[in-house]
Amino acid sequence: MAAGEPLTILKTVAVSSSRDHAIASPLAAARAALARAPGGFAALQAEHEAAWAILLKPFVIEFDASSQAQLILNLHVFHLLQTLTTHTAELDAGVPARGLHGEGYRGHVFWDELFVLPLLNSRLPSLARELLDYRWRRLGAARDAARDAGLEGALFPWQSGSDGTEQTPKLLFNRRSGHWMKDYSRLQRHVGLAVAYNAWQYFEATQDRGWLTEHGAEIVVDVARLFASMAEFDPAEDRFHLRGVMGPDEYHTGNPGDPGGGLNDNAYTNIMAAWAFDQAVWIMHSVQGFDMEELRARLLITAAEIEAWEHLSRRMFVPFHDDGVISQFDGYSALRELDWKHYRRTYGLIERLDLILEAEGDSTNHYRLAKQADVLMLLYVLGEDQLIQFLARMGYTVTSAQMAATVDFYLARTAHGSTLSRVAHASVLAQRDPERAWATFREALDADLDDTQGGTTRSGIHLGAMAGTIDVVQRSFAGLRITRDALDFAPRLPAELSRVDFQVRYRDQMLAVHLERDRLRVSAAPGDAAPVLVRVGTQRVLLQAGQDHEFLRKDD
Repeated sequence: MAAGEPLTILKTVAVSSSRDHAIASPLAAARAALARAPGGFAALQAEHEAAWAILLKPFVIEFDASSQAQLILNLHVFHLLQTLTTHTAELDAGVPARGLHGEGYRGHVFWDELFVLPLLNSRLPSLARELLDYRWRRLGAARDAARDAGLEGALFPWQSGSDGTEQTPKLLFNRRSGHWMKDYSRLQRHVGLAVAYNAWQYFEATQDRGWLTEHGAEIVVDVARLFASMAEFDPAEDRFHLRGVMGPDEYHTGNPGDPGGGLNDNAYTNIMAAWAFDQAVWIMHSVQGFDMEELRARLLITAAEIEAWEHLSRRMFVPFHDDGVISQFDGYSALRELDWKHYRRTYGLIERLDLILEAEGDSTNHYRLAKQADVLMLLYVLGEDQLIQFLARMGYTVTSAQMAATVDFYLARTAHGSTLSRVAHASVLAQRDPERAWATFREALDADLDDTQGGTTRSGIHLGAMAGTIDVVQRSFAGLRITRDALDFAPRLPAELSRVDFQVRYRDQMLAVHLERDRLRVSAAPGDAAPVLVRVGTQRVLLQAGQDHEFLRKDD
């Protein structure tokens, strides 16, 4: 080197492992990859940028809100794709709660895919299928867990390790009190319901009958079998009960004086179990052919079992308060009210009320509160119309006014101790109060960028919350729902948004969606895909490949 003259060194690295496909050895594969790499930094960068451009195109959502909100949403898209891309489809990989960005939760897989897969179903369904197959390959471990608990079907763990076994820690350290607290969160049985729901949503988005008969139906059936074996029948009520479980709200582990004893009739778990029974019955009755006959024979599914699922789907018990509000669980209405003003004034940030109350010698089990959305998760997952219809099928008449009262009741009693909570609340609020929904959506957007939970982001980003914020724009503000027969839109734009543009894939059609306050235009890409039904309220159109249609807003 000579003084004053710069030296540039280009280091090109190839990574290979023994788990890679179509290789002789990791060393040979790495050397082959280096030999194929284009020479020079500019060529490598151009190849990299071209790959990202293709990957980003279907995921980018553009709106006319503040540039900061758009930039944060772009950041969330980037983190989602950095963790889960087309490369993931070649791996035996699940959806880690903290992505690949930190040591939080030790890389365990929770139920966060419930917030991630809807986005992938409508963008990269092949990747969604592989992530579901990650769960399917662990059905053996889930069946073992169910059998060990004296149950049938498949018991998916709350925190899954690489082999699909339960890895939830049994203790949690409270820095406020210096105590080790028992962690009972493995009592959350609803994770299997999330897996079944995602399997069904993938099928509705793709109509992938081959996957349904080979893998998806087996998942739904085993989840239905688990809850059928858990259900206890009360002949006096002609109702089935689920006892000793925890719902999504992790602040209630049992009744007062019985921490870890679980709860009876958590509304979210009971209703989603009824939903799983209904889907299992539909699959058995509606999907015909030799492959379904093989599935029935292999899983020993009988007509009597299908009939039992049908009865269970209609007769699960749902608790209500005296005023018609859906109760989070049986006995919730008898709990004490928390002095929220006192705790906010005393502690400021009160999202971890479990730690605060334990340090005071108290317990969240005594109060009407929630760590995160629980009952309101029903509205997030099913939507209000479908939930009301499904409750009616179960024998419960619930009005829109009751739903509004239920929403208001739990909005006032949720601490948002999980970053997923505000995603669900923003979605639920969109139909009733778009302005409040936007404010909640912005809080969800800022969760990791501003580390609003006070230090948790250093352990890894919250992948489910990031994907959820992207999904809120299409699911809630654009009102997009994938149903059994159509792609439904029910737009609810807040004042901060007057335009939203995104793409969505539905049954092999790639559709460009342009939404304004008074109109919605859906344009199908050219090709030979079969037509799809698009519905906006009472307006329906069968959209052919290469066609577009503009729906004009009609006054209510």
